[in-house]
Amino acid sequence: MAKLNTEDVIASLKEMTILELNDLIKAIEEEFGVTAAAPVAVAAAADTAAPTGPTEVTVTLTDVGATKVAVIKAVREITGLGLVEAKGLVDKTPSAIKENIKPEEAEAIKAKLVEAGATVEIK
Repeated sequence: MAKLNTEDVIASLKEMTILELNDLIKAIEEEFGVTAAAPVAVAAAADTAAPTGPTEVTVTLTDVGATKVAVIKAVREITGLGLVEAKGLVDKTPSAIKENIKPEEAEAIKAKLVEAGATVEIK
């Protein structure tokens, strides 16, 4: 028996009906113990495993530092709170500044607070 090349196989597949192709797939699955659905399942598993870190985090002010006024100004800018509310939040350290935000936004907030002299934790 002569060995078929790729072009011959493709040419014969083009001549088959959908039902014949379906039967061929089933025969290949049974003969080699494989399934045609496996690549789809692997792709779906890869998509669900893509996120490696948390999707939402909380920025917590852990220490005000020596420049309390600068930290209060930074908290006001970040949260949109009034002076009294921002001061109350800073006075209650440790306190959550922003909750359930994206890690990228949390890093930007942390940078502002650290620049103002505070110590910040992201959880």
